[in-house]
Amino acid sequence: MARSRDTDACPGALQVHQAADGALARVRLPGGMITAAQLATLARVSGELGSGTLELTARGNVQLRGITDTTAAADAIAAAGLLPSVTHERVRNIVASPLTGRSGGKRDVRGWVGELDAAVRAEPRLAGLGGRFWFSLDDGRADVSGLRADVGAHVLDDGCALLLAGRDTGVRLAPGEVIEAMTDVAVRFVAARGSAWRIEELDDVRRVLPGAELSATAFPTVTRGPVGWIDQDDGGVTLGAAVPLGVLPAQVAEYLAAVEAPLVVTPWRSVLLCDLDEGVADVTLRVLAPLGLVFDENSPWLGVSACTGSPGCAHSVADVRADAAQALDPRAAVHRHFVGCERACGSPLAGEVLVATGRGYRRRGDQPLG
Repeated sequence: MARSRDTDACPGALQVHQAADGALARVRLPGGMITAAQLATLARVSGELGSGTLELTARGNVQLRGITDTTAAADAIAAAGLLPSVTHERVRNIVASPLTGRSGGKRDVRGWVGELDAAVRAEPRLAGLGGRFWFSLDDGRADVSGLRADVGAHVLDDGCALLLAGRDTGVRLAPGEVIEAMTDVAVRFVAARGSAWRIEELDDVRRVLPGAELSATAFPTVTRGPVGWIDQDDGGVTLGAAVPLGVLPAQVAEYLAAVEAPLVVTPWRSVLLCDLDEGVADVTLRVLAPLGLVFDENSPWLGVSACTGSPGCAHSVADVRADAAQALDPRAAVHRHFVGCERACGSPLAGEVLVATGRGYRRRGDQPLG
């Protein structure tokens, strides 16, 4: 069902959201890719002009909260090369398999990330796409296809499947057709969307892909990203660091940047430090682990998430991040997401959602707990 609102309130680096704790800016990172220098800039902006933390989002982007000078923040973000388009900055929502081209997968899709980003920015009609519409590029390992982006490409042994909302459309593409096909779907969506902001809100997906027959089931949802010491196919090392509740202190971000390695922010609110040799990786792990980053794939932190909650969100009735941290349980069988109100922002597609009531929490759909 389409949403009733007519305006796109999704924040960007220029159109910020006025939260309870001040201005909030969201910086898009296509494919989650960011350089060490760019991360250092975001850490500096947050430290000097904001809350002193970076928030990692479920789409591999970064948010800065409590910004006191939005113009200065935007100027710094642009100077770092993180704002290549004023008109399209909020629609550059592209996720890709984080380890693609480094470890596993059927194809390196990193090149497609840049090509798709350029194609989206080059199409004037896509400026009206909406800040929540997003694309996924899965290299065949089935990690990001299950996140159910609006338009996706999933690499197969003999081509590529075109997906809508995480479901196979039956359309098969050659590698050279992927970017044009995904861009065309987005253009048709803008023309046909009415009051819809997402593909799943359309009454008939054939409005954007004539003849499409969606598979009965979507790709399974992956709830945990790669964590720990990861051997690359080329002999290098990637370190996967989970960030508890997605809140990365600016000072810790500066340590990450100081390694001067390529970085990837994942849709599971973690960071990958890539292309390290074994010696550097060993030293880096010993330095970063005591700073609160999680390199243990069995850590209970990987099974819990939360919305912003109080005091950052005026809708929240609880400090859900503090409550989530107190409720860590290594025995939990499913992912648990704590939210401060019925809007349930950031809820994952799998697991259980715990909604604050002011007197405790209830599972969404249940009576209050406790």
